[in-house]
Amino acid sequence: MARGFDSKFVEAQQEEATRPKTIGRALTPEQLITLDRRKALEMSRARAAADLERATVPAHKRMLEEALKSLDRELQNLGT
Repeated sequence: MARGFDSKFVEAQQEEATRPKTIGRALTPEQLITLDRRKALEMSRARAAADLERATVPAHKRMLEEALKSLDRELQNLGT
């Protein structure tokens, strides 16, 4: 019987080791949504900035600059 208990204990330890670790407390659903939104905005901003560096047409540059301003405002509203 003790052998069965040991096996279950080892199995539980292995399962615990494979679970993702969270530092501190778990995030609320609202915090997760905000975090996902921030990541999406940051990726969009990085893409727009890279596109701006390569842009040659003045109208396209202006559009990308306005997009960057808008993304910056949204990030600021999220509490960056």
